[in-house]
Amino acid sequence: MTTIRLSVPETADRGEIIELRAMIQHEMESGFRFGSRGEMIPQDIITKFECFYNGTLVFSSNFHPGVAANPLLKFYARATESGSFEFVWTDQNGQSWSDSAQIEVS
Repeated sequence: MTTIRLSVPETADRGEIIELRAMIQHEMESGFRFGSRGEMIPQDIITKFECFYNGTLVFSSNFHPGVAANPLLKFYARATESGSFEFVWTDQNGQSWSDSAQIEVS
């Protein structure tokens, strides 16, 4: 079971810049390490992160083998209307995980 943690303000004033945080629990195995018996541990990484605000992409990032386990992202967006933020992570095999959070803009 993958754990996702989000930090999105519940409310904001129209036009306010808000801080968003997103973390996913993932090992992010680089593929460069060896196990206790000398076997190479296969690569297993998240390769892409995207954040949508009411369906519009507001932030994206590509990940590479050097990214730490359980990557935490912190970024900013301008609150323009009430709605939802959707956070999507995709791994090297095309599997994806997502979560969302609502915001009320006044």
